[in-house]
Amino acid sequence: MLLEYNFSHRSKIYFNNYNNYTMRKLTLLFMFIVATMFASAQNLQLHYDFGADRGYLTTTLEKFAPDKYGSTFFFVDFNYDKKGPTEAYWEIARELKNWDGPLSVHVEYNGGLHTNVVSEVLGIQVRNSFQINNAYLLGGTYTWNAANFSKGFSLSAMYKNIQGNDSPHNFQLTGVWYINFLDGKLSFSGFADLWSEKHTVSNDGFKTDFQDASLVFLSEPQLWYNLNKAFSVGGEVELGYNFGGVAGFNVCPTLGAKWTF
Repeated sequence: MLLEYNFSHRSKIYFNNYNNYTMRKLTLLFMFIVATMFASAQNLQLHYDFGADRGYLTTTLEKFAPDKYGSTFFFVDFNYDKKGPTEAYWEIARELKNWDGPLSVHVEYNGGLHTNVVSEVLGIQVRNSFQINNAYLLGGTYTWNAANFSKGFSLSAMYKNIQGNDSPHNFQLTGVWYINFLDGKLSFSGFADLWSEKHTVSNDGFKTDFQDASLVFLSEPQLWYNLNKAFSVGGEVELGYNFGGVAGFNVCPTLGAKWTF
């Protein structure tokens, strides 16, 4: 029997039989994505998150591939607790151009799944489980790279359609940068996103506090010390505002390692 209690327009609490089903879906999705993308991935990152109420591992698999018609970028994130994956999220973006110059047409998709333990009742886990709604983005991008590709940045302005949201028509602004210095020993890179989205946030994990929000900011600057061409150590700092269900501004640092191949 499936027991559920709706407490927001995006989230539900399910008892353990549904938890097992969700975990199987996350595990199968993880295996499928790794099997289909691992051979062509540019780098694999492993992060330990020190943020408040976090303390979990995250893997990021990402690739950037330019070609004569533009470029393709994707990343796949998985969060893990002691039992396995708890969140799967991915983005894939395409820059389209067959002309010279810094401008391109940007097409993008985002989506994923999430589950986390809220409490235990008589030894049975109660989880908050939800989908991260499909999002479709279309817009334009300005890109600049140094002649030796030691540094560069891009700026994108996009229309964002969030499927299933009460207000599906939204916007997103994205900036991406990278800088390599000290003869390539240090790399500073990251992104910053600002977008509109009608959603619910909380300061106590959706126990008693529920707040409406309409604007989200997320930035993840990374600093890496490159041991060689293949291996790097460093980390990132997640800077969020009304992101991940957390009301207001939140800072979550990580320590990580990266394998480039």
